[in-house]
Amino acid sequence: MTLKVVRAPGPDPVPAGPRVPMPAPGLTPRQEAAEVVAGVLADLPRHRGVVVDSPPGAGKSTLVVRAAGHIAETGEPLMIVAQTNEQVDDLVERLATEHPDLTIGRLSASGYVTPQRILAHPGVSVAGKLPDLGDPAVVVATADKWAWVGDRTWPWAIVDEAYQMRSDKLLRIASLFERSLFVGDPGQLDPFSIVDGDRWAGLSWDPVQSAVSVLLRHNPDLPVHRLPVSWRLPASAAPVVSEAFYPFTGFRAGTEHADRSLELTVDGMRTSYDRALEEAAGSGWALYELPSRHTVRTDAEAVQAVALLAVRLLQRAPVAHSERGSHPVTADRIAIGAAHRDQVAAIRAAGVPEEITVDTANRLQGREYDVTIVLHPLSGRRDATAFHLESGRLCVLTSRHRHACIVVARAGIPELLDAHPSAEPVQLGVPVKFPDGWEANQAVLAHLAKHRVASD
Repeated sequence: MTLKVVRAPGPDPVPAGPRVPMPAPGLTPRQEAAEVVAGVLADLPRHRGVVVDSPPGAGKSTLVVRAAGHIAETGEPLMIVAQTNEQVDDLVERLATEHPDLTIGRLSASGYVTPQRILAHPGVSVAGKLPDLGDPAVVVATADKWAWVGDRTWPWAIVDEAYQMRSDKLLRIASLFERSLFVGDPGQLDPFSIVDGDRWAGLSWDPVQSAVSVLLRHNPDLPVHRLPVSWRLPASAAPVVSEAFYPFTGFRAGTEHADRSLELTVDGMRTSYDRALEEAAGSGWALYELPSRHTVRTDAEAVQAVALLAVRLLQRAPVAHSERGSHPVTADRIAIGAAHRDQVAAIRAAGVPEEITVDTANRLQGREYDVTIVLHPLSGRRDATAFHLESGRLCVLTSRHRHACIVVARAGIPELLDAHPSAEPVQLGVPVKFPDGWEANQAVLAHLAKHRVASD
């Protein structure tokens, strides 16, 4: 008999660190979140490192900005590590806005062009070398840029989107700081690598695992906090995403069903596109289902359906009502997500307005919109590969919205999943990631089946 262990580069089902007790029951979402944040800040001086797991839209950036201000008040310098230039710029802008008296350094590559939103803050300096920044209280840069800084040590470091960071990148910069706060979302996409990592599979220091996974395997005493509330996902979406992608930890929405609604102010014409939009506006979800068929990756019919749904949505003049007030859902508040870049290019070429964001799941991570339209990764496929089954990909695609998510897919995906159980290479000693993509896809599809609209 052959022992089979499915390899997954993601974290353990429950991180290795000691779980911090959750807040007492009966608290409001805001009180519950505030207690967790207070616990995180209290743990910072007590431990060499603190890990904070966060579901989609739970306030990762808000926590990072607050923790940075908290540390800066002590007078000790701080380094912040992000994974992309966009994430660095977002953090710098938020830090400068919420802490205008704080001096901030933005460490950049030589070809970096400083955006206007950064130049607008007089307390921010930008340079390619650390000495040219002066001596700011906070220095922010990507992990790749920090790897070239080796002549100084910081008392504190904050690592943002830590589950997107490979452990080898953490190893390159670990000597730069003494204490650290790691913040990230364990349910989304695993770190990206073009290198085959099978040679390291099962090793506790596997360089293609996430920084948090390796950190906790070597430091099991570090406390692990969990942000319990999603402020982005509506009450219609938080239970679905929580059950499908966070079965061991879970979270709840910060709002109730009555707090948000999506109003289509222009009447429809009884087409299947209009019915799908109305279903999404009323329930928060819609599955626009095309006939079952095996297709090429850039399925022309599916691409056209995605583009027409986006155009028709704008024609229906949607208005979003929420705890933030009411506002028209303009094109820049709509996103279209797909699994592959060629699908993104085809959707963009199908007549989608330029102001609508069209991108892959990898590039949509961390972003927020009022309405999202998703081309399901398994739509029209003959097989279910590891890439298309990755739970983090579907998690990103179905958790970017504040009001509604419309999924476009061909019929037959549940049958495809049943015909293609997981068959990844056997690897011993590798933590199994839960939930796996097969289970997560089935959970999401079971919910979407309640909101199915067949194409005309």
